[in-house]
Amino acid sequence: MTPDRFGEIASSYARLRMAVVGDFCLDRYLEIDPARAERSIETGLEVRNVVRVRPQPGAAGTVLNNLVALGVGQIHAIGFCGDDGEGYELRRALAALPGVCLDGFRASAGRRTFTYCKPLLLEPGRPPRELERLDSKNWTPTPDSLQREIAHALLRVAPGADAVILMDQVDIPDTGVATPSVRYAAAQALRDRPSLVTLADSRRGLADYPPLGFKMNAAELAALSGIPRSPGPGEAMRAAEELARRNRQPVFVTLAENGIVGAPPDAAPCHSPALPVRGPIDIVGAGDAVTANLATALAAGAKITEALEIAMAAASVVVHKLGTTGTASPDEIAALLD
Repeated sequence: MTPDRFGEIASSYARLRMAVVGDFCLDRYLEIDPARAERSIETGLEVRNVVRVRPQPGAAGTVLNNLVALGVGQIHAIGFCGDDGEGYELRRALAALPGVCLDGFRASAGRRTFTYCKPLLLEPGRPPRELERLDSKNWTPTPDSLQREIAHALLRVAPGADAVILMDQVDIPDTGVATPSVRYAAAQALRDRPSLVTLADSRRGLADYPPLGFKMNAAELAALSGIPRSPGPGEAMRAAEELARRNRQPVFVTLAENGIVGAPPDAAPCHSPALPVRGPIDIVGAGDAVTANLATALAAGAKITEALEIAMAAASVVVHKLGTTGTASPDEIAALLD
């Protein structure tokens, strides 16, 4: 793909309306200066002094951050947080982003805000180093009333949207946003408008999802199709092709250093290699950048082969950003497509 062709595709991004439905998380980075370390008088343990707190939306919010970086015109955040301090930080961070609409985002007194608290050691002359993370999650099922609110919000937005991304980031089924009722609301939206771009991604796999556009990694494809856990591009293409034809929706599979494959429901699958590594990397957020760029490019009219190239360039941009869950702008992507 040439930068000119990418520019043609990206010129449509500002006109797009997209929805991100899923588990929005607060990424709270605690930047620690080791030169200010102390020893606790009471316990004798080392005290790590935090010199800066950096909150930003994570999980489904990382996908949303990438849509913002791409310049998508309107982005509906559909999900929930707790009625707590972390929820206040998350809502404030989301509201500060251009083009983001929070009409479908709920604060619930019965839920905790999903939070990744990330202590980050800033050592002179070295990349930032993340220490043991402190997580806050929900351990009980999402209340039925909240599930219904989320499903209704999705169905309200979908008729005017160009794409819907469904992100399931929780480890325990039905404790987050992408419960069965919400998943089937997404399927209903697709049935109502077959031209709607949909892309579902779940860290627990997509075996119990209705037919939507699927994005997964190699291990998730292996669990779904019975192929070896680390398939090569050829084997992944064959399995993805079978799944795409069965669901009548596209399937995308990331293969780490082997790039990505894409299978449309009515054409031959294709493969795009990963770009070479250019220095130290941090893979956190790369998959979310791929999801955001695939959905946005397809909604803007890109062919699947073009969307794969764009997604690989975006992932390469993101993995070279250290100490943060990064994003990729159109200019950064275009520079790697040249």
